[in-house]
Amino acid sequence: MKRTFKFIGILLSSLLLIVACSNESDSSTENETTSEKDKITLTISAAVSLKDAMDVIQQNYQDQYPEVTLDFNFGGSGSLQQQISQGAPVDLFFSAAEDKFELLVEAGNIAKEDRVDLLGNELVLIVPQENESIQDFEDLIKDSINHISIGTPETVPAGMYAKESLEKMNLWKELESKIVFAKDVRQVLSYVETGNVEAGIVYQTDAFVSDQVNIVKTADTNAHTPIIYPVGIIQDSKQYEAAKNFYQYLQSDEALKVFEDYGFTT
Repeated sequence: MKRTFKFIGILLSSLLLIVACSNESDSSTENETTSEKDKITLTISAAVSLKDAMDVIQQNYQDQYPEVTLDFNFGGSGSLQQQISQGAPVDLFFSAAEDKFELLVEAGNIAKEDRVDLLGNELVLIVPQENESIQDFEDLIKDSINHISIGTPETVPAGMYAKESLEKMNLWKELESKIVFAKDVRQVLSYVETGNVEAGIVYQTDAFVSDQVNIVKTADTNAHTPIIYPVGIIQDSKQYEAAKNFYQYLQSDEALKVFEDYGFTT
């Protein structure tokens, strides 16, 4: 009889232990599930000229909001605008040109109240460090200069500004046959750094991040459309509130200081 009671006692203890472990496991799984649900990923399509500054801002923001992951898609503003128009899942668009941005506003992809003109930039002529034969835009027409790179004007705002400037200086027709078009300003920068072209026209901010090129001339701001960087929230964002929080952070003194450090005007 004693043995029977002892066996029943052991059996009950084992059952209680199993139930307790099961509840602990369920609680742990529930906490993990809840934690995963709290995590948010924001997709930001941004002009490639913003990359270096945005890398710093990404780290600063995620230090403050560890539950938010910022996933950047860098490229030419025109290409990014086309992707969004075609339904690419994006939460914010940070453009290097107003005209590309306005196409999305007009199409209803971005509400007027969810946009702001945030930054400015300047256009500069750059050459490889060892090149001393080019000191001004007019030097580009020399017979010794064979290749000059700019972004493709239809999709790369910096290329559009470059073409406008060269037309304003009455140089475009003479230089058109020398032009090597690039998919974005960073490719232009790379062409100049490697010596594949004798000169290139990029944003001042792109030239600042390279120690392999020299800025020889800044384009007259009256020679091209004002360089303005608008940013806005995509209306059908599935993470609208989180996107709005990051959108507001980009306008903060902390974020603007980073942009200024990288040569942007604010």
